[in-house]
Amino acid sequence: MRFKFDRKKSEKIKRNSKRGIDFEEVQEIWEHPYYEDCRSDEPEQFRAIGWVKGTLYSVIFENRQDRDGEYIHIITLWKSTQQERGLYEESI
Repeated sequence: MRFKFDRKKSEKIKRNSKRGIDFEEVQEIWEHPYYEDCRSDEPEQFRAIGWVKGTLYSVIFENRQDRDGEYIHIITLWKSTQQERGLYEESI
């Protein structure tokens, strides 16, 4: 699985004390069972909810393609809300 993201945005998010991780670290979500749903149709974006370093996070991403094939483009992340925790617990 390949990932791409804006490195400057990733660094900015990591410095935010409410988030505390960057886009590289959040890729751990895809290594464990996670909840996924569609967030918007135009552009088509998805939300994944899963564990990273013992904390439940939510990530917005898009599935994109380049000449090497499909990859996940990470848009943003945050620590999951209580509602998102409920979605995760119901589905996993």
